[in-house]
Amino acid sequence: MKKSLFPLFLTILAILTAAGIYGYNLSKAEASRYPQALPLTNAGFTVSQEQAFQTPAAADNSAIYVKENTDGTDDGLARLLAGMLSRGLSFYKQGDGAGLIGPNDVVLIKINSQWAERGGTNTDLLKSLIQCIVDHPAGFKGEVIIADNGQSMFGSRRTGGSLDWENTNSKDRTQSAQDVADYFDGRGYRVSGVLWDTFTRIRVEEFEKGDIKDGFVVEDGPQSTGLVVSYAKFTTKYGTMVSFKRGIWNNETKRYDSEALKVINAPVLKSHGQYQVTGGIKSYMGTPSNSLTNMAPHTSVGRGGMGTQMAKTRFPVLTILDMIWISPDGGPNAPYSRAVQQNMIAAATDPVALDYWASKNVLIPAAKVVGNRRYNNMNPDGTEPGTFGYWLRLSMEELHKAGIPATMDENKITVYRF
Repeated sequence: MKKSLFPLFLTILAILTAAGIYGYNLSKAEASRYPQALPLTNAGFTVSQEQAFQTPAAADNSAIYVKENTDGTDDGLARLLAGMLSRGLSFYKQGDGAGLIGPNDVVLIKINSQWAERGGTNTDLLKSLIQCIVDHPAGFKGEVIIADNGQSMFGSRRTGGSLDWENTNSKDRTQSAQDVADYFDGRGYRVSGVLWDTFTRIRVEEFEKGDIKDGFVVEDGPQSTGLVVSYAKFTTKYGTMVSFKRGIWNNETKRYDSEALKVINAPVLKSHGQYQVTGGIKSYMGTPSNSLTNMAPHTSVGRGGMGTQMAKTRFPVLTILDMIWISPDGGPNAPYSRAVQQNMIAAATDPVALDYWASKNVLIPAAKVVGNRRYNNMNPDGTEPGTFGYWLRLSMEELHKAGIPATMDENKITVYRF
């Protein structure tokens, strides 16, 4: 069994405190192990690399936390979470204290699974994330769900997504998301994979109406962005009844517990032919049903529809952007041959700010290097239809309507490297 990462998490904090630092940088010799990695720029952003360890202050909603020189198989994510804590954002919630994940929560990890090879979320990173969850200092008694909806269309086999691709985005190219779920399940943790493709064409009602079938709830009428809101409702292999919007259903009390369901959005950064960039916002295309809503979700992306989907269903408590391997050209299908190794991960509570920074400082520089002449369309500052910036801004405005803070203002985005 893989050793717990929580003791390492505490050790890292102790070392950082004793040494008076919390920044972590590899030596040039160590960095040379990653010859394909492109340089990280931070044009226009405030980058914090203070050398004095500070008492955690209130978390900054517009902060981006970055860990470089990590491939998902190491302690990179644990270091990132320790760094987040040093800046006032605790991954773990205990008692009445502040934090993101409680010991009894049902944690739904929304990954990218429509495409094989580098088109899906790195499964080494996924495994590290689940390890960090089950290593909760209060003892994890909850449940973890790995989920996505490949819409039962398109994808590497033209049949939608899979949690069990034979060729995966990982160091061991046979390690699928389902393999990760099985690894933890076999060690006594309540971890499962739920591929929403299997019931994306089944329309259902909510649990409270007596409908216990797996499927998608479809709400009435299109939104201003053209989106018809829909979301998954299902029961896990452990009997947990989940509504992506309403929360966890208790069939005895006939009530939902909204606070018990936490979503971690974990997409891979890559280019996209029609919508320029896949990141934290575009990842939510895997939460509605295209089939039951006449393709309204996909059509609405360019009008800010994924901001609507986030606001009208369930906003993620954290977005972790996988940039270990990125696809700056030819996405969303990202074969091994066209991916670029970046060995980075980043996290934020604001997926808009995260997408803004990552497209500008990671994806576009890589696109220029590989000769993608359409890199200008990835510009998050773009204001014309057909640019990433155009629909990212519309998505942000949808979040603002719901009172959810999000920003594309460089002056309000602070990047912390660990």
